[in-house]
Amino acid sequence: MIEAIELCKQFERSVKKGRRTVKEAFLAVDHVSLQAYPGEIIGILGPNGAGKTTLLRMLGMLMTPTGGEVRLTNGEIVIENETAKKAAIGYLSGNTKLYPRFSIREYLRFLGELYGLDRGQIEERTAEISRVLDMDAFLDNRIEKLSTGQTQRASIARCLMADPQIYILDEPTLGLDILSADAIIHFMREQKEHGKTVLYSTHYLEEAQFLCDRVYMICDGRIVAQGTPQELLAQTGTGSLREAFHSIYGRQIGTNTGEEKTAAQIHVGTDKGPKGGASE
Repeated sequence: MIEAIELCKQFERSVKKGRRTVKEAFLAVDHVSLQAYPGEIIGILGPNGAGKTTLLRMLGMLMTPTGGEVRLTNGEIVIENETAKKAAIGYLSGNTKLYPRFSIREYLRFLGELYGLDRGQIEERTAEISRVLDMDAFLDNRIEKLSTGQTQRASIARCLMADPQIYILDEPTLGLDILSADAIIHFMREQKEHGKTVLYSTHYLEEAQFLCDRVYMICDGRIVAQGTPQELLAQTGTGSLREAFHSIYGRQIGTNTGEEKTAAQIHVGTDKGPKGGASE
């Protein structure tokens, strides 16, 4: 299990006050607590600038929190060793860099050697990863020649090579064609079936509705709603997670500003689903 306990991250921003520009501290993540268990897919939902990526980077041990704690457990045992924590997590973001002149197979061999796997283990793991992500057709192509969707699958393959217990994926299907997005969705479902934990952020709310066991909705760095998609629909009296999102955010922004926003005034992110598919 991975757990966030009162997690905070403070940054500074420039603010205009009269003729002067001053530095002002603000919390991009504001006392967030959440839990993700083995065999679950957890969705982190929110508009641009809500704090999703900052939260995921702290959960992935890539950013030091200003306050709070990230706790990993193996059964009843709390994992204390920092190296062991990082080894338990596979993290993917849109900024992940791969070696462009390697083929995917060469890159996975390189990673396997870094992880101390022998040749037989590397070949077996490579074949399994290629099957899971449907990469056989381009496994021996140079990474620099791959399409966007193929490159994203190669990035996920990097996470898979170490066989982590927890996957943290920041908008893994963003901008992908239907086949590439479906391959990644299939991968997440398969990892869940294997008892792995998957946390991922997305702007595709229809995708989250049928894929996630539970979701956390974030606004201004704070959790404003959580539960199963069905629970959130029941709480808001709506028929889809998109409608529930607008209902919750409309009330939240109204609480902050004194004026409730309509659904059309709340910017969720891109309006289109995976390329070639229906909109969200």
